[in-house]
Amino acid sequence: MCYLRAIMATWHYADANKQQFQIDESQLSSAVQQGVIAPNTPVWTSGMSNWAPAAQALSQLFPGGGAPNPNSGPPPIDGSGFVSTAGAMPIQSHVVDYEIFGDDMQIVEVELDPGETVIAEAGAMNYIEQDIVYEAKMGDGSQPNAGVMGTLLAVGKRALTGESIFMTHFTHRGGNGKRRVAFAAPYPGKIMAVNLKEIGGEITCQKDAFLCAALGTQVTIAFNKRLGAGFFGGEGFILQKLKGDGMAFMHAGGTVVERELKGETLRVDTGCLVAFSPGISYDIQRAGNLKSMFFGGEGLFLATLSGHGKVWLQSLPFSRMADRILAHAPSAGGKSTGEGSVLGGLGRLLDGD
Repeated sequence: MCYLRAIMATWHYADANKQQFQIDESQLSSAVQQGVIAPNTPVWTSGMSNWAPAAQALSQLFPGGGAPNPNSGPPPIDGSGFVSTAGAMPIQSHVVDYEIFGDDMQIVEVELDPGETVIAEAGAMNYIEQDIVYEAKMGDGSQPNAGVMGTLLAVGKRALTGESIFMTHFTHRGGNGKRRVAFAAPYPGKIMAVNLKEIGGEITCQKDAFLCAALGTQVTIAFNKRLGAGFFGGEGFILQKLKGDGMAFMHAGGTVVERELKGETLRVDTGCLVAFSPGISYDIQRAGNLKSMFFGGEGLFLATLSGHGKVWLQSLPFSRMADRILAHAPSAGGKSTGEGSVLGGLGRLLDGD
């Protein structure tokens, strides 16, 4: 049973970022057909006591029902969907399902219900199914009421990490069913799926580790307060920080090792550190005595991690892999080794002629 309403009434609806819009009743059918209003899109009109899913409030367009109570104006939407609260609340992360495919060149396939959104770095998308639309936006969409200055400040912070100021938002605009969008790893390694709610609501990672996350995740930066870590930590003073209560996906090179520290101290090659949870202290210390530093082959400094929490490590940092490739690239002055046969060397001589 649909809600009783006046002819040609004005309807209010909200998108995934809790931004409110209004349209005439005559435009409802077109909005539903275009996917602007999905079954679980919050809607309200005069005569309704609260926001309700479109499928419940508009029975002539969606299956569902409900009963109205008179009210003078639309109540605010809270982070969970349709319950009236006083004042604005930060957006909660969308709940998304996922599956990771592959071994060394992995992709993560994120499953979206109607109205759900996942955000990703520009260029990370591998494929999308029908009914999913994507849009490049400034920022991560976690603070929809931040205003122009707040958005500019957020994207300015992202620019400091060398990342694009734009992020791509993928939203399921279809009427029903689940749809999937996949994101690919940029180089050989593993994709890490982390539930931020389970590790204290945030994670600090190297600046190029972030791949994608559920809408509501805040992607910002963390300045390293320790001078040693800033000058010699490989990542400088700036690390990336992900905040929220949903799923976030990061990428690391080679094999990923997850360690849990319970008051211990762990020393790591600076390039092999991927991320760490709250409660972990990060600093840089000298790698032994002068002889070990200069002739040990392990670098001059090591990352020192201590405290209580989780640490993620990678076996093959991209910088190390790139150095090896360049060192063996003949066009870059490296040696051509490993091809091995006389015919191979003769072929290269003939190509040079």
